[in-house]
Amino acid sequence: MLTIRPAVPNDAALLKTLIHELAEFERDHASITEEALARDGFGPRPKFRTLIAEWNSQPAGYALFFGYYSSFRGPGLFLEDLYVRSPFRGKSIGRALFAQIASMACKDDCFGVMFNVLEWNQSAIDFYKKLHATFCDEWKTACLEGNALHAIAKEAEQIGSHLA
Repeated sequence: MLTIRPAVPNDAALLKTLIHELAEFERDHASITEEALARDGFGPRPKFRTLIAEWNSQPAGYALFFGYYSSFRGPGLFLEDLYVRSPFRGKSIGRALFAQIASMACKDDCFGVMFNVLEWNQSAIDFYKKLHATFCDEWKTACLEGNALHAIAKEAEQIGSHLA
């Protein structure tokens, strides 16, 4: 039996485990800590929301998402992670998680749910195609991080930028 519930502060350790499992599946590395997840997801100004899927009371997967604003279209939700553990795949858990997020987006008058999918992850691509997702192939995802982020941020100090 499937249950989907919002994550609570006590889920920070489970969430860290699930995120690290997803990173391994995606051939990547996650450095997020339980403490950071507890602070950032369950503090006074949460930066994300999470749904936990349980199958017969066993943690089966999760969805991590947050609100954002499109200057062209208005409010939306960004789905950062949608992950179902291997033993629980094929039970429509991913679809149920996505349906819950879609419902939340509709209730919040969002224009849609945005997300990224790795180009080699054909099963995820097929999943999203079955949902009739629009693929934004003309857009490239970019990220400024690490030394490059700090270098450009330092320029703000040099030109005397001040935010009130």
